[in-house]
Amino acid sequence: MQYTSPTLQFHEDGYEVQDPRIKPARGYGLNRCHPGGAGAGAERADLPTELDVLIIGEGPAGMTTAAQLSAFPDLNVRLVEKRPSMLLVGQADGIQARSVETFQAFGFGSRIVEESYRITEMAFWKPDPTNPKNIIRTAVAPDDPAEISEFPHIIINQARVMQYFGDFMRNGPSKLVPDYGIEYVSHKVDESHDYPVEVTLRRDGKEFTVRTKYLVGADGARSQIRRDIGAMRLGQQALHAWGVMDTLSVSDFPDLRTKCAIQSSAGSILLIPREGGQLTRLYVDLGDQDETDAGEVRKTNIKQIIQYANNILHPYKLDVKDVAWHSVYEVGHRVTDRFDDVPADQVGKRDPRVFILGDACHTHSAKAGQGMNVSIQDGFNIAWKLGHVLMGLAPPSLLATYTGERQVIAQNLIDFDMQWSSMMAAKPEDFESPTELEDFYVRTAEFPAGFMTEYKPGLLTGSTEHQALAKGYPVGKRFKSTLVSRRSDGNPVHLGHTALADGKYRIYVFADPPKAGQPSKVADLGRWLQEDPASPIQGRQHWFDVKVIYQQRHNDFELLDTPDVFRPAYGKFGVRQYDRIFGVHPQVDIFEERGLSREGVVVVVRPDQYVAQVLPLTATKELAEYFAGVMPLRRPNGAA
Repeated sequence: MQYTSPTLQFHEDGYEVQDPRIKPARGYGLNRCHPGGAGAGAERADLPTELDVLIIGEGPAGMTTAAQLSAFPDLNVRLVEKRPSMLLVGQADGIQARSVETFQAFGFGSRIVEESYRITEMAFWKPDPTNPKNIIRTAVAPDDPAEISEFPHIIINQARVMQYFGDFMRNGPSKLVPDYGIEYVSHKVDESHDYPVEVTLRRDGKEFTVRTKYLVGADGARSQIRRDIGAMRLGQQALHAWGVMDTLSVSDFPDLRTKCAIQSSAGSILLIPREGGQLTRLYVDLGDQDETDAGEVRKTNIKQIIQYANNILHPYKLDVKDVAWHSVYEVGHRVTDRFDDVPADQVGKRDPRVFILGDACHTHSAKAGQGMNVSIQDGFNIAWKLGHVLMGLAPPSLLATYTGERQVIAQNLIDFDMQWSSMMAAKPEDFESPTELEDFYVRTAEFPAGFMTEYKPGLLTGSTEHQALAKGYPVGKRFKSTLVSRRSDGNPVHLGHTALADGKYRIYVFADPPKAGQPSKVADLGRWLQEDPASPIQGRQHWFDVKVIYQQRHNDFELLDTPDVFRPAYGKFGVRQYDRIFGVHPQVDIFEERGLSREGVVVVVRPDQYVAQVLPLTATKELAEYFAGVMPLRRPNGAA
């Protein structure tokens, strides 16, 4: 199934021809709307002395955090980066399907796919049994053989991803832009202060301080914030080195534009074509390293890397015409013992104030293409939680779930990467089976695609007591999309693609058999959600996206027969939303596709797209109890 782009909504406050992706400024965004537009010179503006959130580092984790928090314009958020300007060339390039799914929520999934290289298969090359000095193609494996996602696996430069996140922030109501040329120095926490975290920063050689309620450290593998909070890195070096280079080359190697795992008697190469049709990245095996060599391998120059590559590719030749970027690195697998500033003996006794994300808390090889992808999910995880706590929707204890959820995922990644990178570095004769590498690649496809994450039961993730009602939506895993038909216009829509990065909880109501307008459990639930004081959406409809999916085709029931809660009023004129009511798609019945009970079921999904709860349509008490735990505090109707 192909992914579909969600329909943009605008004109609710009046007709005006404009780019609908550029939102009117609200909240702190009003302070950033000066002549020239948001971002014109804003990078040199003075930082406020008091902030809600200060983010250190413009990498994938930091930018995702900032982008998600930019959807909360009433929060004073800033991101600082020590570089003097935006990133132009990034080291990461592999974008897994889960990340593209996330980009869709931020509104640029389809656009970034258009300019990316799309991976659909992987070729495996090994020594020719009749002449082991030469390599031959031995297998070609599909990239997603089980069709675990409608989203593609793509390749694009990290810098371009950062630009897309930057556009989302700049165009959103908060008009957030990074502040460049500012370096983190240190911080200290004083809980007696309204803004407990005092942060010392440096700009143009001069130090200054700001205060913030929360500090987010996305400051890379050499993170000073990690050191300052006393987090310990656990793991080891693999003592194996690789050279990596992005090249424009002329070659007689026939798979230069196909992702390849190449194993020869001279070493290994992971070849990844890049966007644009010509650029190719090669991870070139430089061999095992002596732990006493004091990093001597890092002095390997580009000519030597190219020679290694040609030795491995024999009998084919690689004539490198231009090198866009290159580096040498030694594989390391490390994860910190915690991802926030609360030591083990203080857990449950105080709430965290400082968080570390991305490379600051987990490092690994580039072979599985997970660094940027997992970092993006770190940012997506912590950002909406900070937003809900700061907006007074959730208790500060919610923030402790960040370490609890993401540290396990990081350790799983380290374990997977150790196996995959060691297999890539192994010699062909080391394998028990000649197809072991490609078999592993196909067998584990769901993990590197980003879909093996499964959060355990806790504050945010409910029990699996009613899992049988929605077998295709496992509690704790991401909400997997399927096509439905929108009732208002008959258009086919991927249900999951309608979920935006707006900080809202999703309540998907899969109806029982009766049609809309007839007595049914879904009609009763709709009235309860709309009218009962115990309903979680009462007084805070702005933070919920409630949708209904009927078992009938879209033209077998009437739009206006559905409960009002699925057609909420919005905008200054109180116009109705008609895009939250669906019937089954004529070719894909979502009830069959996702194993949904014909008696109906409620699926609650977190703002970061993970299934939080599965309940019967009649379980209003349990639904209220779940939200009493994660959103016990109420905001006025429509508050943002």
